[in-house]
Amino acid sequence: MTTAILIGPPGAGKSTVGPLLAGLLGVGFLDTDSVVEDVAGKPVGDIFIEDGEAAFRVLEAAAVAQSLQGHHGVLALGGGAVLDPAAGRLLASQRVVYLQTGFAAVARRSGLDGPRPLLPGNPRGRLRELLEQRRPAYEELAWLTVATDDREPLEIAELIAEAVAAAIAADVGEGLDVGAGWIASPETEGETGAGGPLPGSQPSPGQPSPGQPSAEPGR
Repeated sequence: MTTAILIGPPGAGKSTVGPLLAGLLGVGFLDTDSVVEDVAGKPVGDIFIEDGEAAFRVLEAAAVAQSLQGHHGVLALGGGAVLDPAAGRLLASQRVVYLQTGFAAVARRSGLDGPRPLLPGNPRGRLRELLEQRRPAYEELAWLTVATDDREPLEIAELIAEAVAAAIAADVGEGLDVGAGWIASPETEGETGAGGPLPGSQPSPGQPSPGQPSAEPGR
């Protein structure tokens, strides 16, 4: 199993948080965009411009499948990779971390004039549509959700590292698991302990507390 898989919109911080998280966990980091670029021999932006989005998505789907099979550290996926049904099936049993990011933060961090022409016409309107289109897939796949808007990358990485470490310990019978659907939000604070929440974490509505079985197994 891959140690942790980061998903979220462009500007969520996957490529920044990912290496920090990998360092904390002592594993490698890989971004599927870099895999696509290696195969295509050119930057992602050039693929979009010269070959079109459809060609990019084909390369991306192959990169996701290849990386999930061969990379066992921290993996960051492109923002739209979760829309591919095959990718969704591969991610269903993984520790998928959704970097939840609001519209204003995404617009500020990613910029609306970047090299990837995803937002023609009305950039802000298209960005909002893109976020709304992808949000259900992010939420459905998330094993852990971390709100990023008011957090520094290292804080985000530390929250995820603690959750992943607890899950790995639970897998080998050394601790309590962090259940699917847990949300790390800046509004809440808690104390770490047996059955207690992670610092700054809260269970999403209807989700079990750590160590408690879900009434609805699976996603």
